[in-house]
Amino acid sequence: MNPNFLQTPIAYLKGVGPNRAETLQSELGILVYQDLLNLFPNRYIDKTQYYKVNQLQKSSADVQVIGKIVHIKTVEQKRGKRLVAKFIDDTGEMELVWFRGQKWIRDNLQLNMPYVIFGKCNWFNGVFSMPHPEMELLKDHEQGLRIAMQPIYPSTEKLINKGITNRVISKLLQQLFEEIKGNFLETLSDGIRNDLKLVSRLEAFLNIHFPKNQEALAKAQFRLKFEELFYLQMQLIAKNMLHKQRIKGFNFDQVGEHFNDFYSNKIPFELTNAQKRVLKEIRSDLGSNAQMNRLLQGDVGSGKTIVAVMTMLLAIDNGYQACLIAPTEILANQHFNGISELLEGTGVTSKLLTGSVKKSERKPIHEQLENGELHILIGTHAVLEDKVKFKNLGLGIIDEQHRFGVAQRSKIWHKNEIPPHILVMTATPIPRTLAMSLYGDLDISVIDELPPGRKPIKTVHRYDTNRLKVFQFIRDEIKKGRQVYIVYPLIQESEALDYKDLMDGYESIARDFPVPEFQISIVHGQMKPADKDYEMERFVKGETQIMVATTVIEVGVNVPNASVMIIESAERFGLSQLHQLRGRVGRGADQSFCILMTSHKLSTEAKTRLETMVRTNDGFEIAEVDLKLRGPGDIMGTQQSGMLNLKIADIVKDNAILKTARYYASLLLRSDPRLENPENLTIRHTYAQLVKYKNIWNYIS
Repeated sequence: MNPNFLQTPIAYLKGVGPNRAETLQSELGILVYQDLLNLFPNRYIDKTQYYKVNQLQKSSADVQVIGKIVHIKTVEQKRGKRLVAKFIDDTGEMELVWFRGQKWIRDNLQLNMPYVIFGKCNWFNGVFSMPHPEMELLKDHEQGLRIAMQPIYPSTEKLINKGITNRVISKLLQQLFEEIKGNFLETLSDGIRNDLKLVSRLEAFLNIHFPKNQEALAKAQFRLKFEELFYLQMQLIAKNMLHKQRIKGFNFDQVGEHFNDFYSNKIPFELTNAQKRVLKEIRSDLGSNAQMNRLLQGDVGSGKTIVAVMTMLLAIDNGYQACLIAPTEILANQHFNGISELLEGTGVTSKLLTGSVKKSERKPIHEQLENGELHILIGTHAVLEDKVKFKNLGLGIIDEQHRFGVAQRSKIWHKNEIPPHILVMTATPIPRTLAMSLYGDLDISVIDELPPGRKPIKTVHRYDTNRLKVFQFIRDEIKKGRQVYIVYPLIQESEALDYKDLMDGYESIARDFPVPEFQISIVHGQMKPADKDYEMERFVKGETQIMVATTVIEVGVNVPNASVMIIESAERFGLSQLHQLRGRVGRGADQSFCILMTSHKLSTEAKTRLETMVRTNDGFEIAEVDLKLRGPGDIMGTQQSGMLNLKIADIVKDNAILKTARYYASLLLRSDPRLENPENLTIRHTYAQLVKYKNIWNYIS
C-alpha cells in the first residue's frame, strides 16, 4: 500500500461525499482516511454470549437471553399504561416492559416461540426486568450475521441529525478496509513484536473495529496502545538525547569556597539522604558539558530551596550568575527573604525584581547584572523582560512549573549565547507516569523525604455540626501562642457568592473570637495588593492570631508559628489544592493540625478526596489518587490539558503499557540512536512519517 494512501481526503471514500465529509470534519475532526481508521470505539456491546435468567447480575450491562414469552398483560399506572410480558427459560423467569408502542408490540409478539432478547436489565421488586428489549425470533437470529461484538463510536447530536449513525460509521469503516485490501504496512520491528507477542497491525485494526471476541479485542487494544505510547516516548527520549549531544552547557567543574563554606558552616540542619541524592544528580549534569534540563519534584516543605541555593552557589563558584523565577510576587518575596537570610555574611549578592519594584530602583539592578557585580536575581515574569540583561547567566531556576508555559523556559534560554542550565522546581507532586509523558524531555529528580524534626500534620474531617468543638480547639491552640488559618473556597463562577461566604464566615468568627482578646486578619482576591500585603504582614509578625482567607494563600506564605489550618466547605476543593493548603502549616517544630469542615451531603468522589487527605500526607500518593479521579488533563491546569490528546491509550489506566513502551524506546535509542540497523528500518520509516504528518506529535508542547 502506498504510505500516502491513508492521507487521502475523507470525501473520496465511497459513501462519504462533500456534505458528509464536512460534518465528519467539524464534529469528529476526520479529514483523511487515517483519521477514520483512528476513530476508536468508546465501548462495545457483547453479542457473543448468551445468558440464562439465573446468571443475570445487577450490573446494568447489556445482556442477551434466549427464552419464550408465556404471558402478556397491560398494567395501569399513574400516567398511562405499561405492557408487561413474562419471559422464561429453563432456569427462571423475568419481565419485559414497554412504555410506548404497545399496540404494535402486542399484535406482533408470538407466545411460546423461542426469542433472543437483548438490552439492559433492571432489578425491581425481586425480579429482573428489561425495558424495550431488542427482540428477534431465534430462527431469524441464527441465520443473521450479527453474532459478534458491536462497537459504539463517539457521536454528537449533529451527526445523528445528519443521519451519520453508529451503523453508518461502521459501514464506512468496512468500505475503508475493502479499499486498503489488507495492505497494512508494519510499524514495529520483528524483535519488539515477537518479544511482546503483538498481533499484526492489520489484525489489530480489524479487531478494534470488528472484534471477533473479547480476547481478540484485548490483543488489538494492547498492540495499538503500545504503539502509540512507544512513538510518544521515542520522540521525548530522542529529544532529550539530541539535546544533550547538541546543546553544550557551561561546565561547572569547580566546587569552590562559596559552596564548601555554605555546606560546612551555614546549612541550618543536616541534609536528608534524598537532598544529597538530588544534589549529586544535579552536580553530575553540571559537570557533563551538556546543558542541564532537570525537573526537581518535592513535596511541600521537603527542602527544595536549600537544593536550589546550593546549585546557585555552584554556578557562582564557577564565575556565573543565577536567577530564580516564581509565579507570584508573594512567592518571589518569600524566596528572596529566605535566600538572603541563608546567604547572609557569605559575600554573595542577591536582588529582587518584580512588577512593583520602582523604576528608580531598577536602574542599579540592571547595571549590576550587566557588569557582573550581582550574583543572584530573584523575581517574577519581570526577570524575563528583554531589557533585563546578564553578564553571564549560567543557571535559571523556575519555581512552580505548572504555572509557567514552555515559552518562559525558552526566554531564559535566550538570555545567553550558550543556554544556561535549567532547573524546574514544583511543589505539586506529579505522578511518575504523568511526569514521564509531560516532561519526558526533562530529567527528573525527586525529594521524597521530609527534613528530620518535622512532625507529620494531623488531618481530621469534621462536619458542620461539630463547629463548637472546633472553635474550642482553636481557642486552646491560640492560648498556647499558636496562629490559625481559616480558608474559604473560591468558585470562579460567582465572586459575589464567595465574597458572601467569606464575609459571613468572618462575621461569625469575629462574634466567637471578639476583640481585644483576639485579632483577625482577612485576605481575599478583591482587595488591593497593598491592603493584602498589609494584612499578610500583620499575620506574619504575629499581630493577629487568625487569618481568614480565600485560596489566595495556597502558594507562598510561610508562618512557622501557624499550627492550625481549617478548610471550610472542604468538599468543594480538589485534592491537590487541599494538599497545598495543608502545607501552609507544619513549618515549625510544634504539632500542626488540618481540619476539613464539610456538610453531611457528600458525593462519592468528595468522600474519596477527604478520606485520602486524612489517611496520608504523602503528596505523591495524593497525586496518584487525584490523577485517577480527575484524569491527566485537569491536573496540569488549562494550558497543559491539551497535551495528552491520545487516540487510544490512557496515561492513567495504561500505566503498565506506558512503562513497557518507555523501556523499549529507551533500549532501542541507546543501542541504535540513528535507527540504522536493518531490523529497525520500519521504525525509522514510521517515525519519519509521523513527524511529517504530525499524527502523533500534535499533543506534545
